[in-house]
Amino acid sequence: MSFQAFDTETASVVPLAAPPDGLTPVVDTPEALARAVAALAAGQGPVAADSERASGFRYGSYAQLVQLYRRGTGLVLIDAVALPRLETVAAALSGAEWVFHAASQDLPCLREVGLNPSLIFDTELGARLLGWPQVGLAGVVARTLGIGLAKQFSAQDWSRRPLPESWLNYAALDVVLLLDVRDAIEAALEDAGKADMARAEFAAVLAAPPPVPRPDPWRRTSGLHNVRDQRQLAVVRELWEARDALAQRIDLAPGKVLPDAAIVAAATTSPATKADLAKIHPFGAKGQAKWLDRWWDAINRARNLPRSELPSSRGPRHHTIGPARSWANRHPEAYARMEMVKAATAALSEERAIPVENLMQPELLRLVVFEAPADVPAAMLAAGARPWQVELLAPVVEQAIAAHPG
Repeated sequence: MSFQAFDTETASVVPLAAPPDGLTPVVDTPEALARAVAALAAGQGPVAADSERASGFRYGSYAQLVQLYRRGTGLVLIDAVALPRLETVAAALSGAEWVFHAASQDLPCLREVGLNPSLIFDTELGARLLGWPQVGLAGVVARTLGIGLAKQFSAQDWSRRPLPESWLNYAALDVVLLLDVRDAIEAALEDAGKADMARAEFAAVLAAPPPVPRPDPWRRTSGLHNVRDQRQLAVVRELWEARDALAQRIDLAPGKVLPDAAIVAAATTSPATKADLAKIHPFGAKGQAKWLDRWWDAINRARNLPRSELPSSRGPRHHTIGPARSWANRHPEAYARMEMVKAATAALSEERAIPVENLMQPELLRLVVFEAPADVPAAMLAAGARPWQVELLAPVVEQAIAAHPG
């Protein structure tokens, strides 16, 4: 299957609700997987890949369905719940380029099932580097192929079995068009002189380490700003941790186990008895009754903590330099440098048709500007910038440091 280049100025977008060649049966047995592996190994060229998760319904962001498409092979849909180890698939595709749309969203869960590409092409990132205004898959497919995709099933419970045919059509369309999109974006990157830049960015996405776990993840509880007292914060922490442990054990999204609003309400209301707690919605609801002792025990643990073990009302500091807007009084020279760099990067962004955030990660650029190193290119490379970013931005930072040293 191949699509012709599309001119958005002269043609209309054609809606597509199912893959042109139809669906294939979901691979959910070892025997079917062995056949799929042989078919993938016999295919040619890059492989388009995507995954569906159920993070709003299940604990974690694990792959529930893996979608692959390769020329000469066709569509492969793999049930990653029934088949949680896919090293044989990885072996069949050894050395192949994997094509994603927003690879950073899919790589973590694919690596968990044994799929670890050595070369990728990211159509979403490519579209960003081209300065396209719409970089979602539907917008990019419409621009490059003239095909309209409906995206209404993205937030479904992909752990459900069997998966409805309409959901499978949606999942299949995420990959069956992607190789043609890749070819169109590669051609556009070559025409724009950005192909080497894109390859460097794709490699950086592939090499990026896992995110560092957040300190005090319970502080992300929605509505926490309404909790001021340290003892109440301890209640939030104990309830959050009790909920998280239970959610992991029963494989249910934490918000489905107990909503954030209930945690905050229990902390701020300070129920005197377990019966009082049951009066706070939804602690007394039918589905919550079996967990009421657990929540009451968590509240009592918080109440019995010595003051020295109560959480700080301010929370941990994530960095030492603060946002650039806070530098004006305490670090006026750094603030002046940052203002110069912001203006220059905005001009570069417009001139090169590259979003500001893709010129260099804003937090890394801010750190280099704040520290004002003697060797700016070396400092930028050490911070994780790619050579093309250093070439564009190092002169800008050097000029700002020269104008505002100290």
